[in-house]
Amino acid sequence: MCGRFTQKSERKALQEEFFIQEFSDHIMVSYNVAPGQKAGVVINDGRNRYVQFTWGLVPSWAGDPKIGSRMINARGETVRGKPSFRDAFKKRRCIVPADGFYEWQKKDKYKVPFYIYSSSGRPFGLAGLWERWVPKDMPQETANDGKQLFTFTIVTTEAADYLKELHDRMPVIVPEDKRELWLSAADDAEELLVPYRGADIMFHEVSRYVNSPKNNSVECIKSV
Repeated sequence: MCGRFTQKSERKALQEEFFIQEFSDHIMVSYNVAPGQKAGVVINDGRNRYVQFTWGLVPSWAGDPKIGSRMINARGETVRGKPSFRDAFKKRRCIVPADGFYEWQKKDKYKVPFYIYSSSGRPFGLAGLWERWVPKDMPQETANDGKQLFTFTIVTTEAADYLKELHDRMPVIVPEDKRELWLSAADDAEELLVPYRGADIMFHEVSRYVNSPKNNSVECIKSV
């Protein structure tokens, strides 16, 4: 799974890495993005656009937006057919820039956090899906910013061999040359829902300081 990640790249780096043509929100900086919080994502609605959405997907048909707390991840193996995600998979894919992400390894009675990142220093592009939700008693076309809710989820897959010692799942990392395909409506994007094959993955143990979403500083990613 993917339950926490970091976003700390500057605007210029994001613009160059993800070919962003428009910034609709300010740049998100967080060393401990947690479910229910806002994060920066890249969508394509005619151009690559950087926006901030809430983590935890709320399907457009949902009666209660609280369902988003259970929708932080979408399994790549079932995303095409599961009602909660299938429409977004066909029409509303996004890239979630992440400078790294956390996984917790089970050790005896404890779970030890590890920070996973690229040796290149460049951010990953995680595969995501997004949705727009408005209350059922309000017509979609009349919903204003105060009523509508934009959310996203991160697609996961089986962990790559070199990460299985930490966890059996990992986020889908979209290779640089496949990001345009993922953001498009192409059916063959399903081929991207596989463990990351890049050789640049690194990881190290970090303090349990990161366990609390209230803690958000460079201390979260420091090796212990």
